[in-house]
Amino acid sequence: MKQDGEELIRAFLDFISVEKGLSPKTIEAYSRDLRKFMRFLSAAGLSLLKVTSGDVTGFLVALEKSGLSRRSTARALIAVRGLYRYLQRQGVLERSPCELVELPSFNRKIPDYLSLDEVERLLESILPSSPVGLRNRAMVELLYATGVRVSELIGLRVDDVDLSTGVIRVFGKRMKERLVPVGEVAIKYLRRYIEEGRPRILGKRESRYLFVTSRGGGMTRQNFWTMLKGYAPRAGIPAHKIRPHILRHSFATHLLERGADLRALQELLGHADISTTQVYTHVERERLKRIHRKHHPRG
Repeated sequence: MKQDGEELIRAFLDFISVEKGLSPKTIEAYSRDLRKFMRFLSAAGLSLLKVTSGDVTGFLVALEKSGLSRRSTARALIAVRGLYRYLQRQGVLERSPCELVELPSFNRKIPDYLSLDEVERLLESILPSSPVGLRNRAMVELLYATGVRVSELIGLRVDDVDLSTGVIRVFGKRMKERLVPVGEVAIKYLRRYIEEGRPRILGKRESRYLFVTSRGGGMTRQNFWTMLKGYAPRAGIPAHKIRPHILRHSFATHLLERGADLRALQELLGHADISTTQVYTHVERERLKRIHRKHHPRG
């Protein structure tokens, strides 16, 4: 039986709610944007399954003419893209009309990040000479080595870490699981912490969490940021630069500076949509400019 556009959209919204686990707020935003898209198609005498890339672009132009911001227009395109990707996977359509449509450009705030030298100074300021110092060093080394969110870091359990393969299992937003590789330096401090520091912090207590406090409970976000800001002056870094996600942003920026692929970075960061990762493309542009200046005969 042939489904109409409204039924297909309802099926898509059910899919991203149940299968993807998106929040009610996000579902409502998608629903609102897709209703606008359907009204545009209806006014133009078009159906959902017979849309061209030009029609999608026309929809975006109409949104901008109505006074919608570029950020909101970009969000609407993300909703429409998601719908057509879903229809492709369901075998309803062979190709998405959004394939050749680019996100509208808008001035996205470039994330703050620490320079490589600042990261090195911050890490070296955390002396692993006590069980707590060893825990703190292992936490910050792991955070910078993997780019995980602080909430993901403090949620790690002992059995989420595989020291032999150098991989940690992370549960991100909406409990989506991903495996993230860890570098040798972070593995070294993790091993020392697990074998030496953690048993001394816990004493006779037991805990399922990897990073623990002297009371035997897991670390909290507040514990972590208070600790990290305390090290900033020793490293010669202004305390205001130590913000949530600063090491995550530094991880992403430093990887891209060294030639990492944006898609690979998306996987490592656990972003559901590449558009979220594209906030870091300022780094890629600067890297390409440097390559051009260095290698082009008239650079």
